[in-house]
Amino acid sequence: MGATPGQAELRPQTPWRSRLAISLLCGLGLVWILLDGGLPIYPPDGAFDHLRPWTVVAYVASLAAVHWFRAARWRHLLRPLGRLSLREVVVVSWVGFGAILLSPLRSGEVVRPYLITTRSSIRMWEATGSVGAERIIDGLALSTILFIGLRRATPLDPLPDHIGDLKVPVAAVPSAAMGVLFLFCSAFLAMAVFYFARDFARRTTQKVFGLVSAPLGTRVADIVDRVAQGIRFLPSPRHLVPFLLETAAYWSINAAGVWLLAWGTGLSGITLAEACVTMGCLGIGILVPSGPGYFGAFQLATYMALAMFFPEDVLLGTGSAFVFLLYVSQVGFHLVALGLGMRLLRRAPESFPKAEALG
Repeated sequence: MGATPGQAELRPQTPWRSRLAISLLCGLGLVWILLDGGLPIYPPDGAFDHLRPWTVVAYVASLAAVHWFRAARWRHLLRPLGRLSLREVVVVSWVGFGAILLSPLRSGEVVRPYLITTRSSIRMWEATGSVGAERIIDGLALSTILFIGLRRATPLDPLPDHIGDLKVPVAAVPSAAMGVLFLFCSAFLAMAVFYFARDFARRTTQKVFGLVSAPLGTRVADIVDRVAQGIRFLPSPRHLVPFLLETAAYWSINAAGVWLLAWGTGLSGITLAEACVTMGCLGIGILVPSGPGYFGAFQLATYMALAMFFPEDVLLGTGSAFVFLLYVSQVGFHLVALGLGMRLLRRAPESFPKAEALG
C-alpha cells in the first residue's frame, strides 16, 4: 500500500540499519572508554559486601511510582488537543518509554506521539509538540535540580583531575551543568516565543528556510505552526499546574530512590543533594548518542557524578555496585513496563484510522 502524506512526513531520513550501526558504534566507543579508564561495568569481588538487599526491592517499588507519574502527567498536555483516557495515556507512554530505551539514537521518541494519534483525534505534529514541550520542561527541571544540588552538596576538595584512569577533570561537571541549565532555559524561552508569537515564528521560519527553497520554507513553516498547536497547555493554569506538580512528584521520588539505593549499596555517606547531582548528571548524560539501552553513557555519567564525592577506592568498589544495580533496575523495569504496555495495547483496538490521525 502507498504511504499517506502524513506517513511520508514521518519516514526517517536515515535508514534504521544505519541508525542502528551508528548507535552500536557509539555504545562500543563508550564501553571502550569505560574499560580503558578502569571503570567497572560489572562490580569486582567484594563490591556487594555492604549491600542491604531490601533497599533494592524498595528502589524497584519506587520506580513503579516514578514510571506512573512520568506517564500519567502527559494527559495534562494532551487534554487541550483531544479527548482520551488516563489508561490510554499511561499504556502508550510505557510502550513509548521502552521504545526510546531500545531504539538506536533515541529514534523511539516518535512511537509515543504516533500511538496516541491512533487512539484519539490528536494529530501527529500536535502530539509531537506536546512531547517536545515535555522534554524541554523536564530538561529545565533536571538541570535546575542539578544546579541546586551542586550548591548544597559537599564535593571532594580538591576535586580529582581524573575519573579512574580517564584524564578527565571532575571539575568539568559543574561547568557542564551550568551550560546545560542555560541551554534548557533558552529552549523554554524559544518554546514560549513559538506559542505566544506564532505569526512571528512562522514568518521567520518561512523566511529562513525560504532562502534555500520557497516551497521548503512554506512546508517547514506549516510544520512549525502545527507543532506549536501541541503546546496549547502553556497559558492554561488548569493544565500546566497539575503537570508541573506531577513532574515535581516524578523527580522527587526519583531522587529519593537514587539516594536510598546508594545508601543501601554501601555509599553510607551520600546525602540527598549528592543523590540529586547523580540523578541530574545521569539524566543529562543519557541524552548523548549511545548504544541501545543507554549502555555506556549511563555508566559513564553516573561514575562522573560519584567521582565528585567519593575517593577512587570507594568509586571503583562500592560505587560500581551502585552503578550496576541502578542500571539493571531501571532497564529491567522499563522492559517489564514495555511488555505490559504492549499486552494492554493489543487488547484495546485503535479508535481512529491511521490516515486520519496522521493528517
